[in-house]
Amino acid sequence: MSKPLRIAYSPCPNDTFVFDAWAHGRVPGAPALDVTFADIDVTNGMAERGEFDVLKVSYAVLPWVLDEYALLPCGGALGRGCGPLVLTKEAAEPADLAGKTVAVPSERSTAYLLFRLWAATEVPGGVGEVVVLPFHEIMPAVRDGKVDAGLVIHEARFTYRDYGLTCLADMGEHWEDTTGLPIPLGAIIAKRSLGAPVLRQLAEAARTSVRMAWDDPAASRPYVLEHAQEMDPAVADQHIGLYVNEFTAGLGEAGYAAVRGLLTRAAAEGLVPPLGPDALAFV
Repeated sequence: MSKPLRIAYSPCPNDTFVFDAWAHGRVPGAPALDVTFADIDVTNGMAERGEFDVLKVSYAVLPWVLDEYALLPCGGALGRGCGPLVLTKEAAEPADLAGKTVAVPSERSTAYLLFRLWAATEVPGGVGEVVVLPFHEIMPAVRDGKVDAGLVIHEARFTYRDYGLTCLADMGEHWEDTTGLPIPLGAIIAKRSLGAPVLRQLAEAARTSVRMAWDDPAASRPYVLEHAQEMDPAVADQHIGLYVNEFTAGLGEAGYAAVRGLLTRAAAEGLVPPLGPDALAFV
């Protein structure tokens, strides 16, 4: 290709680990990349505006972007035991959230869809107002009584007790218990206008890049730690171990079932537009 492909993904260890070999030109025959780092809420917006060739986005945004972008069958993140939590200041039951205010980090995220699907069955009458707050403000807002509950993700699983908070429910646990499927978190998408041969080339490059990272983890270490935002190296390793797994190398039957299951259930609740029958199909 005449010029590098514009790609945006997060500075999180799982993404830099996956893309290290490709971003640094070590994947034979792979297109060159022009990399932009952005948090996933930002890349979701980029996808809705069609701004980049390749993007890491939340699976929850797919119903809005699959006309222009194709889902690559590899490179993304699905996991188990890593779901979002609903936190409260005092011990409570799900029914206690009826009519209450809940802070969430985004309405275009798997976390939000899992929360709404959980609430539809576990909170009679439904929750009250949902307010979007920056992720780092949610636990203080719950602690200080500004909201009744908060939906948190990532490292908050391990730090919420420091704020004196209680876990009311684990959304990932509920999803896995009711479906048996992994949690669809981040997807890799690429513009359909690139054409089928290029899309297949991108998928192969992503697959090769992650396999190269597994074969020689030390090679990606400088790139991972450079962008890990002062994260402890041991925590970075745990992050990679949790989010880079067999589904990263290939979605497979269970991965596609998880994505389809999440978005079909969310559409039935009116949370996202319905998917077309071949929306997830790869070229």
